[in-house]
Amino acid sequence: MNALDIKLWGVRGSFPAPLSPALLDKRLHDTVAGFLEKYPSGSVADMHAYFKALPRHAHTGFGGNTTCVEVGSGSSRIIIDGGSGIRSLGYELMAGPCGKGHGEVHILFTHVHWDHIIGLLFFTPIFIPGNRIHVYSVDSDLKDVFETLFKKPFFPVPLAQLGSIIEYHRLEPRKPADIQGIQVTPYQLDHPDPCWGFKFEKNGKVYSHCVDTECTRVTPEELGADLPLYQGVDLMLFDAQYTLMETIERVNWGHAAASLGLDIAMREGIRKVIFMHHDPASSDDKIAAAEAQARRYYKNQLNSNRRDSIARLSEVDWSFAYEGMHLSL
Repeated sequence: MNALDIKLWGVRGSFPAPLSPALLDKRLHDTVAGFLEKYPSGSVADMHAYFKALPRHAHTGFGGNTTCVEVGSGSSRIIIDGGSGIRSLGYELMAGPCGKGHGEVHILFTHVHWDHIIGLLFFTPIFIPGNRIHVYSVDSDLKDVFETLFKKPFFPVPLAQLGSIIEYHRLEPRKPADIQGIQVTPYQLDHPDPCWGFKFEKNGKVYSHCVDTECTRVTPEELGADLPLYQGVDLMLFDAQYTLMETIERVNWGHAAASLGLDIAMREGIRKVIFMHHDPASSDDKIAAAEAQARRYYKNQLNSNRRDSIARLSEVDWSFAYEGMHLSL
């Protein structure tokens, strides 16, 4: 059994970005036209093979739901953030104890900007009597946030009328806590209000969640007490909402480019990195172009390092996140 399993239920940032019917129609038309051009008399099997070989941006895309990540280990599971992706996760949970009012859910919040809590309003287990919903945050105002979120006129069901029991837990910065048998340690990220990343450790495997960060601190000296978030890590999820040029244009907006995460990963020896929090204004084609740009940057950094540097950078297995992606450690 894997020490940690990670599933991505939402990988967009800022606001949900579903594909419009017109875009879906165009993508379907282009896909079928490409298939018929290559296989004029193709079979169903040929069609499946053709579809499977298409790049993600030209086929299923990266997804439109906002941030929600599930971390599991055996029978334990922890949810990170309640973006719109948590709605589908809630439906899955309803097939188990949550559907009978015997569920226990654990949700960590990096911060409470709208895109990270919007899905809670339609997270079915929270409405079922008997369920216990444990929510965790470094910030102390989480209960106030829930009271505002579940409140008329913003939402028809006030907090006091939810069926479940909600328990609020305060996490201490940079101090490990045991949640469902997994060690979780919060570290501060570079984001307004602020935002916290989490380091998960179980049976010698380490996953770091570093999403919603501008990464204005890069060097070990700048990171200081937050450097351990990036050390001894097997898998890191990192913010890549913008291209490198966009980060220059959008200073203090709180988001990064893949190149910044790659620099840290190569220096610290992080084995695998997945980039997420895609901008809602970015089409699947634009996200793919940003990934290609990051690929060029990565190769140039490795080649320059091999020629000029004594301290060797580590190679990294990395890619851009898509909704439904599953990762195992």
